[in-house]
Amino acid sequence: MTMNYGTPIQEIACSPSNLPEQVYSLTEPAVLRGLLSEWPIVQQSLISNKAVVAYINESYNGQPVNAFMAKPETNGRIFYNESVDGFNFVQSKVYLDDALNKIIEVSEHPNPPTYYVGSLETHNHVPKLASDNQLILNNNDARQSIWLGNRSVIAPHYDFPDNLACCVIGERKFTLFPPEQQRNLYIGPIDFNPAGQPISMVNIQQPDLKQYPKFEQAMHAAKTSTLRPGDAIFIPSMWWHSVESLSTLNGLVNYWWRNTPNYLGVPSHALLHAMLSIKHLPAQQRAAWKNLFNDYVFEQPEDFYDHLPEQLKQKQIEMTELTAQKIRAHLINKLK
Repeated sequence: MTMNYGTPIQEIACSPSNLPEQVYSLTEPAVLRGLLSEWPIVQQSLISNKAVVAYINESYNGQPVNAFMAKPETNGRIFYNESVDGFNFVQSKVYLDDALNKIIEVSEHPNPPTYYVGSLETHNHVPKLASDNQLILNNNDARQSIWLGNRSVIAPHYDFPDNLACCVIGERKFTLFPPEQQRNLYIGPIDFNPAGQPISMVNIQQPDLKQYPKFEQAMHAAKTSTLRPGDAIFIPSMWWHSVESLSTLNGLVNYWWRNTPNYLGVPSHALLHAMLSIKHLPAQQRAAWKNLFNDYVFEQPEDFYDHLPEQLKQKQIEMTELTAQKIRAHLINKLK
């Protein structure tokens, strides 16, 4: 069962394999119909599931992959168990060709178990597929991954990098929520979650508005779209998104990139450290640290360093790779 949410995601005209320049500056999601329509994997998927599985297996280099497997009664929802002290799936190392052949084997079952292989770096596991299916991006550090499985439901979560998700097999429904809806999504534990990111505890297909009443506000703010093979969607950094795989075989290739150098680190690490060191301080001390964070990080006044000599002022304003390395080394030493 799927429910209708909010409004359709805006669509941007594009030609095959030509990502419009405006995508890089978007702050809201956008759908690009037919962007990957000429990719070989898309063409094989339009022939049949067996054809595209054979195509993927020809490129597979035999390295074991991490797979999620869930019983039929989960209805494809990758989530916690009932007591939220574990998960409703098991993970194991498998061979990709075996997993794909198993998906084909159970595809005629009315309620099959869920098989899900995610976040495989294409160059490491299916190198020929990576070279045959390419999209030229402005960011040379973009990471290309592939996600494969049968029907599944991934709970709303966010990613720090910008994300271009390319539907290459089957249909997928995307439901997106802007970052400011976070408090209406009823987020689960930050340190214990199915795949490394905190997720919404709401069943997006059958939301219980008695248990999660504020989720109704999130539903009104949501944006949705269903992608077919060859379509892509741009998901801006920090937008919460749920993905429902609707077909007996589904495939997604995605690109992640960030708008700042990698040497600046990952913000979630700073959040975890702040939870550890600041969250439980007395209120007066937390307020003082909040002021410091605002001045140094979030709302720094333009004249904040004007009282310093010019050479020293520039060192405070800029964050070079060398400075970042020194700060990181200092943090590592302090955290020992």
